[in-house]
Amino acid sequence: MASGPNAALPHARASNKKLQEGETVTFDFGVLYEHYASDTTRTIILGENPKAYEIYKIVQQAQEEAIKSIKQGVQLKEIDAMARNIITEAGYGEYFGHSLGHGIGIEVHEEPKVSKKSEDIVQPGMVFTIEPGIYLPNWGGVRIEDMIVVTDKGIEIITNAPKNPKYLNT
Repeated sequence: MASGPNAALPHARASNKKLQEGETVTFDFGVLYEHYASDTTRTIILGENPKAYEIYKIVQQAQEEAIKSIKQGVQLKEIDAMARNIITEAGYGEYFGHSLGHGIGIEVHEEPKVSKKSEDIVQPGMVFTIEPGIYLPNWGGVRIEDMIVVTDKGIEIITNAPKNPKYLNT
């Protein structure tokens, strides 16, 4: 979990920083089950912050469009490009500094990489993440990560965590 400026670090470490009104909070979590790993990231926004909501919408759109583009025979770099182009066109390209995703299985980070350099092609049996993000130094970040399984019939999103950036203090 990382909040505020620490959420601008894709692999931030926990600290004693207190949560503040209006900042983003990124949760990156997973479990091990029968020797297999999972990986999920969600970001929430504490209170009102129009810029954070704008960035969240861009990241969410990038993820949705990338997921729609996953089809057998497509190169993984094309999927990365789909998300990266949306973020770049919105003016935040330089703030998306990691690949779009990674394989997952026995290890949390495995092949294939869903990156602009990947020559791998989508095939049934692949399990990988789609996790676009925008990270603004000294401000915060937004990342949304889901796990995808490629089947003979298409894809299945196996992450069930809700995607709602609004934190409601009830």
